Amino acid sequence: MSENRSEKEKMIAGELYLAGDPELVAGRQFARKQMMRFNAEIDPQIREEILKQTFGQVADTVYIEPNLRFDYGYNISVGKDFYANFDCILLDVCPITFGDNCMLAPNVQIYTASHPLDPIERNSGYENGAPVTIGNNVWLGGGCVILPGVTLGDNVVVGAGSVVTKSFPDNVVLAGNPARVIKTVTKKTDLAEHPLAKTRQEIDALDGQIVRLLEARMQAVSEVVRIKKENEMAILDNTREAEVLEKIRGKVQNPDYAQTIVATFADMMAQSRRYQKRQLEG
Repeated sequence: MSENRSEKEKMIAGELYLAGDPELVAGRQFARKQMMRFNAEIDPQIREEILKQTFGQVADTVYIEPNLRFDYGYNISVGKDFYANFDCILLDVCPITFGDNCMLAPNVQIYTASHPLDPIERNSGYENGAPVTIGNNVWLGGGCVILPGVTLGDNVVVGAGSVVTKSFPDNVVLAGNPARVIKTVTKKTDLAEHPLAKTRQEIDALDGQIVRLLEARMQAVSEVVRIKKENEMAILDNTREAEVLEKIRGKVQNPDYAQTIVATFADMMAQSRRYQKRQLEG
């Protein structure tokens, strides 16, 4: 079936295609002429008209600062009230789709273009890609990179310099390389609707910190397992656990919380014993 399809159709579908195909070469040449016109133009209204002539779809107003780079342009669709700052790159061998009210900071790079991993196949000249879809009300921070195949939900914020390698749902803030969720987005309307929303958001953030600390603690527990195996030591050390719980009680500053926190640590240590038992007997 694919043999009857044009290289352009294969490219847009994310299949292997030959970029040297005459139709694709002509498309890139037209895109470069449009980029030259756009990047040299001072009048923002004329720049907008050039984009509407070049992009696949422009829902309403679109404002992009020069310089702008893209492969073809016809695979780019933007929703209402789109804004991009200086020096953005949109490699659109596959569709790049933006929802409404999207904002791109300077130097944002969105790649749909890719190459085969196999070196023989890659050296043959075949290329491929995967689409990128950006939801409504998304803000992409300066210098961030969105890789092929990524979908971002509504209200997502991507921190400056992040590299987004996978898809994420609505209402999250991403940062890092590779990007990960660092917090959730709570809209003011949500806070008005539910009086606990802000406090729950704070708890969610604290839970994330606790999880990272628990993982670090379990790494230390794994080292304890290794040492106990080597030295044929018992799993339970009552004296050690009693000392730890007493230290925890002494660290609690608010006495109203002491009983609950100590009980939590006792449960955690019980879970740790069960883990050690499974590892030592496995």
